[in-house]
Amino acid sequence: MHVHAILKEKPVEGVVTIAPGASLTEAVRLLAERRIGAVVVSPDGKRVAGILSERDIVRELGRRGVGCLGDTVDAVMTTKIVSCAPGDSVDEIMQKMTDGRFRHMPVMEGTTMVGVISIGDVVKARLSELAMEKDALEGMIKGF
Repeated sequence: MHVHAILKEKPVEGVVTIAPGASLTEAVRLLAERRIGAVVVSPDGKRVAGILSERDIVRELGRRGVGCLGDTVDAVMTTKIVSCAPGDSVDEIMQKMTDGRFRHMPVMEGTTMVGVISIGDVVKARLSELAMEKDALEGMIKGF
């Protein structure tokens, strides 16, 4: 299975982004309202400046307390972005996320972001793939 198959299964609402310069308070509100664990920081919804995750926010709260909530997302976001392409395999992506210890990854076509996948999306896709393989094997064994 490949990343493009995961994107097909996701809602078509598009990628949730926040503009550089927005406050952490705005980002926290957005994460809570959308019930998501990370937001892409983007000036135009297509280019990726960074990703702000719950972990980034908690790390900063732990260091400085609630005073950091007035900071901009630019000051706290992760800027070393690991991305993938629609043709990448689920196994490759799962390995990258595991090795890098992150849970969200922008999907890029060249320099344009076309989606975001989470570790939950990847695990769901892999479980679906394994279930299909199991059913196929059972069918062969039972003669269906």
